[in-house]
Amino acid sequence: MLTAALLGLSTSYFGGITVPQLPYLWSESGIFHKKKCDKKRIRVYMDGCFDLMHYGHANALRQAKALGDELVVGVVSDEEIIANKGPPVLSMEERLALVSGLKWVDEVIPNAPYEITEQFMGRLFNEHKIDYIIHGDDPCLLPDGTDAYALAKKAGRYKQIKRTEGVSSTDIVGRILASLKETDGKDQNGTSLQKSPESQPKTANLSQFLPTSRRIVQFSNGKGPGPNARVVYIDGAFDLFHAGHVEILKNARQLGDFLLVGIHNDETVCEHRGKHPIMHLHERSLSVLGCRYVDEVIIGAPWEVTLDMITTFNISSVVHGTVSEYNSLFTGESDPYSVPKSMGIFKLLESPKSITTSSVSQRIIANHDAYLRRNAKKKESEKKYYAQKTYVSGD
Repeated sequence: MLTAALLGLSTSYFGGITVPQLPYLWSESGIFHKKKCDKKRIRVYMDGCFDLMHYGHANALRQAKALGDELVVGVVSDEEIIANKGPPVLSMEERLALVSGLKWVDEVIPNAPYEITEQFMGRLFNEHKIDYIIHGDDPCLLPDGTDAYALAKKAGRYKQIKRTEGVSSTDIVGRILASLKETDGKDQNGTSLQKSPESQPKTANLSQFLPTSRRIVQFSNGKGPGPNARVVYIDGAFDLFHAGHVEILKNARQLGDFLLVGIHNDETVCEHRGKHPIMHLHERSLSVLGCRYVDEVIIGAPWEVTLDMITTFNISSVVHGTVSEYNSLFTGESDPYSVPKSMGIFKLLESPKSITTSSVSQRIIANHDAYLRRNAKKKESEKKYYAQKTYVSGD
């Protein structure tokens, strides 16, 4: 088992000395002077569709937040996504829940336009007091081929961040469509879905993400629970991180002072679901770590919650949602929660939403042809981006 705090060298779990930042400056006369606290807070804005939200979106918003003090995020409307990219997979409500659930987001603007128009830019500057508009180094083009952020650049209020490599919503849709070969290759109506070699290359379901310890540390809080903290533990696959995950994590966090989340490895997920997860272990771990309600994750958590594990992490309560995709969860066969149940510390939480990874995937499978067309168009632009890509410094 590996925790994010271990990679971040958290002193709360393992002992050590930290030096807090003092609100004072040392002057040449040897006298402490209190820092001035009237500095204007910088407000930055970043927008996006945030459809099939993944750790790449989270990392973009993390970088954007680092360029200011307060991050305002615009979530593009369904109508604008359809007009510029194709049909969205998630509803506006679901996308808002995902964005609002990220630890770096301070405010959210729903139904934002896809293009930064002069009118909307004026609203950002005057109503929302935005100082800078942020976007990644990958081009964002309108249907007519023009830059969606041209006006912000012209106004001198534009800043750029580095795109996160190895993942995109287009890539995830491709993985889901490619995963049909693990099933019977039919949609929810029983219609056979024939896949051409061009639409489903052999590498379509392979993640290109290269995990680094630095990235995990960037997402981690780097702090363990206090000595008397009530630690709540919840585990699962958390594949294709969605609004249902956000809501159950929020409810679990409210039961204690520190939320510890166990992420099952790919083999465990496959064994108990009968198919491989769409996102691999490190991708799923980053998605969970980005959630504002999560304090720590166990990367590759064991299937069974043992007494040793409860003691090691000082777990006060073990919880699980009522909505689950694991086949053997409540069949009585190898109950993974038998130990916490015998200790009287297990609680079944009512899942606020019925959405699951499978139901999200099914939306794409049900509209197979539409998403194939959307992906073919997006893959061409991504291919062009990578062909012209140069090194960009940043995190």
